[in-house]
Amino acid sequence: MDILKKLEHYREEEEKLRWEGTFGEYLELLKEKPWVAQSAHSRVYNMIKDAGIEEVDGKKKYQFFSNQLFGLEAALEKLVEEYFHPSAKRLDVRKRVLLLMGPVSGGKSTLVTMLKRGLEAYTRTENGAIYAIKGCPMHEDPLHLIPNHLREDFYKEYGIRVEGNLSPLNMLRLEEEYGGRIEDVIVQRIFFSEDRRVGIGTFSPSDPKSQDIADLTGSIDFSTIAEYGSESDPRAYRFDGELNKANRGLMEFQEMLKCDEKFLWHLLSLTQEGNFKAGRFALISADELIVAHTNETEYRSFISNKKNEALHSRIIVMPVPYNLKVSQEEKIYEKMINESDVAEVHIAPHTLKIAAMFSILTRLKEPKRGDIDLIKKMRLYDGESVEGFNSADIDELKKEFQEEGMSGIDPRYVINRISSTIIRKEVSSINALDVLRSLKEGLDQHPSITSELKEKYLNFISLARKEYDEIAKKEVQKAFVYSYEESAKTLMDNYLDNVEAYCNKAKLHDPLTGEEINPDEKLMRSIEEQIGISENAKKAFREEILIRISAYARKGRRFDYNSHDRLREAIQKKLFADLKDVVKITTSSKTPDEQQLKKINEVVARLIDEHGYNSTSANDLLRYVGSLLNR
Repeated sequence: MDILKKLEHYREEEEKLRWEGTFGEYLELLKEKPWVAQSAHSRVYNMIKDAGIEEVDGKKKYQFFSNQLFGLEAALEKLVEEYFHPSAKRLDVRKRVLLLMGPVSGGKSTLVTMLKRGLEAYTRTENGAIYAIKGCPMHEDPLHLIPNHLREDFYKEYGIRVEGNLSPLNMLRLEEEYGGRIEDVIVQRIFFSEDRRVGIGTFSPSDPKSQDIADLTGSIDFSTIAEYGSESDPRAYRFDGELNKANRGLMEFQEMLKCDEKFLWHLLSLTQEGNFKAGRFALISADELIVAHTNETEYRSFISNKKNEALHSRIIVMPVPYNLKVSQEEKIYEKMINESDVAEVHIAPHTLKIAAMFSILTRLKEPKRGDIDLIKKMRLYDGESVEGFNSADIDELKKEFQEEGMSGIDPRYVINRISSTIIRKEVSSINALDVLRSLKEGLDQHPSITSELKEKYLNFISLARKEYDEIAKKEVQKAFVYSYEESAKTLMDNYLDNVEAYCNKAKLHDPLTGEEINPDEKLMRSIEEQIGISENAKKAFREEILIRISAYARKGRRFDYNSHDRLREAIQKKLFADLKDVVKITTSSKTPDEQQLKKINEVVARLIDEHGYNSTSANDLLRYVGSLLNR
């Protein structure tokens, strides 16, 4: 019954939103809410803006896109700030077709779908409300009723500019139905809907020999010609093309550059002058945002053809590259899996991360600098701290290649391989090794992967496997440490006491005997060596830590285990090194004794409770790490 109540509530809410009145009443409404007369471009920009904008490190993140598009922050910021925002301000950019260019499965279609679904919802809100002449198949702007010679006076009174002319059908209706009385014309609130073909259109090219231009501009209704007597009578014309129906909103032009030329020329006058030619009528005004998408190969072919120069100048190209951040790629896979029927299958921790690493490695360009490899570059792009590099280095790396992210493995391929693994194994759990194996096997079936590329990709699978080996060892060793955080904290406090005494040339007190003792150099070096601090560099490292502690104290903050990344890493590695033999013996024993069995069960329980594994994946992980440590 809940769903039936919700349907009833939705119907009631829809009824509340409906509005109908005369043009005179609409003008009164405009005085209260002038924003309802905004242009299509302005409505799209305000829809994105109203969803919320977050600024992080001087870069804008738009909440409108945040749940569906991942790792495309830079491309989306460019799209909004260089196209939607200036278009909303009526700058010349709005007179261009927006062309999204990028590789397959890069998010172009998702982006357009989000704009379409967003507009449908936005026109049901106060800020996105839109009104049209009732009975008009093109949902025409009521302000087109104002004659040209009065538009300047209207601007002075209302502060709203009127662009476009009354369509032939509404011109006829004004005379015949309303006797020329503009103030009596009925206006109603409309709601965009792609399904009902209101304010949102989609045009997809088919066979150039059979596709009719009427699909774009409408066509003559031959059944009514006898009644109205002429093909130029607007009542004998069906204003049902995609350009007609998308008026006031957005039209998606799928695979635009594959389209026959005659279809593209209609876009010239529509984008530049805001009108197009249909049937035996004067130019028909239309206010709509045209979004097209294509791949790079099609685009290069298009601009190389001199015949397309006029249209090319009326296109704004926005690259939509693949995401280049591992953490964001993981979110893409999570989203795709959650939308599928395999969402209930247990995917072991780090499985999607390792698959994402492989994908990102295939998309990155080899750095020109000799001091950085692809793995370090991948980490830097994902916001990880890499010793010896800072944000300036990241900016420099990003400027090296303009086309980075326009090639590589697409997310759909990875999800197909994950799905294949789940279906083939017919088990309730899969792990990173299963997926890497499946990715490797799938390279032979991928039609666009050459033998040269395959060799390169196999190398990336090996790199991803090495990363997984390190993660797996750390995960198991961490689970073996009883009260891991406490052990780490104790070791760090001990280290800091010794560092302080060393830097201040002081002595420590033995907690048992109370006698004065020298700082424990052996302990300090055993920790520092874990992160490659040399004998010559130890003094500077220790002094740097003391400076960090005093800086924290000045700000009233406590220096703890997570305050210094490199020290934390050193403490972890030291703990792991001390435990390595215990882990090796326990995980690799074929017939573990009672104590070993107890330890294994404790570790499995901790992996399940604290690290997100299930019984199968936890035992698989232990066996794998045991084999790694015994190599």
